[in-house]
Amino acid sequence: MARYLMRRLNLFLATSLVLFAVLFMVTKHFPVEQEFALTGILSPSVQQMAQIDADFKLSSSAFNQFTAYLYQRLSGDLGISATSQRPVADELASVLPASFELASVAATLALMLGLPLGVLASLSRHKITQHTIMAITLTGYSIPVFWLGLTLSLWFGVQLGWLPISGRLNLLYEIEPVTGLVLIDTLISNSPYSTSAFVDAILHIILPAITLAVLPFTVVVRITRSAMITIMDQTYIKAAEARGLHTYRIVLRHALPNAVIPVIKNLGLMLGAFASYAMIVEVIFSWPGVGNWLVSGIYQRDYTVIQGGVLAVALSIITLSIMIEVLHTAMNPLSRKALYDSN
Repeated sequence: MARYLMRRLNLFLATSLVLFAVLFMVTKHFPVEQEFALTGILSPSVQQMAQIDADFKLSSSAFNQFTAYLYQRLSGDLGISATSQRPVADELASVLPASFELASVAATLALMLGLPLGVLASLSRHKITQHTIMAITLTGYSIPVFWLGLTLSLWFGVQLGWLPISGRLNLLYEIEPVTGLVLIDTLISNSPYSTSAFVDAILHIILPAITLAVLPFTVVVRITRSAMITIMDQTYIKAAEARGLHTYRIVLRHALPNAVIPVIKNLGLMLGAFASYAMIVEVIFSWPGVGNWLVSGIYQRDYTVIQGGVLAVALSIITLSIMIEVLHTAMNPLSRKALYDSN
C-alpha cells in the first residue's frame, strides 16, 4: 500500500507540473505585456521592472523562466489583482471557503438523497415506483444547470419570496469570520443573534446547493440502482436470504457497502463537470466563491486573477481525484488484491 500511495503522490506531482507548464505557456500568449500578465502591475516603474526581471528571469532562457515562474507561484506569489490592487493569494484565500462550503453541502445532499432512492429503485417490486424514480433522474440529468438555477430563483425567490437568491448571509448580521465557512462561523459566534444568522445562512445556501446537487444526485441514483441490481443477484446475498436474514439488514450490511464503491469511482470521474457546474451556479446566485471570482476576472481581463482561479480549480480537481481513487482502492477488495499482486 505504501508503494501505491507513493505512485499516487508521484502522479499528483507530475500532473501539477504539467498544469504549471501549461499556465506558463498560456501566460506568454496573453495580449498584454508579459510583466503585467505575470504580476498585475499595469505601469511598473524602473525599479519594479528590474525586480520583475530578476524574479521571473525574463532575460534568461525559457527553462529558467519556467523554473522562476514555478518558484514564484509555489512560494505563494500569484501577483496582484489589476482590478482591486490586492494580492491574488489573499483574494483566493477569501473566496475558497465559500466554494468549499457550497460543494460540500451539494455533495452531501446528492449522497443522502441519491443512495436511498437508488436502493429503492432497485428493490421496489412496483414498476411505477421504478419508472418514476428513473424519470426524475433522467429529467434532472437533462436539465441545463443555468436554466434550473434561474427557474428556482424565479419561483422560490422572486414569486414566492421564500428563499434568498444571492449571497451567503444577510448584511444585517455581522459575524466575525473564523473558518470562512458561514454555517460554522454562525454556530461558534458569540453574537446574540448567532442562531438567527445560522438560519439565514441555511436559507441562503438552499437554492444554490440544490441546483448544484442535481447532477451528482442523478448519477448517484443511477449507479446505485445498477450496482444494487447486480449485487442482489450474487451468491452471498442469496445465501444470506436463505439463512433468514431480514432484507433491511442484508441491504445495509452486505449490499449497500459494495454498491457505494462504483458510486465513489464515478463521482471521481465527474469532478470536472461538477466544478464547471459550480462556477455557473455561483454566478447565478452571486455566491462569493472561486467560480464567481474567476468569471468576474475573465470579464475584467484581470490576468493574474484568471491564472490564480484556474490554478486553484485545477489543483482542487487533481487532488480530489487522486484522493477518491485512493479511497476507492482502499474500499474495493478486488482493487486491493490486484494491488498486492502487482507488488
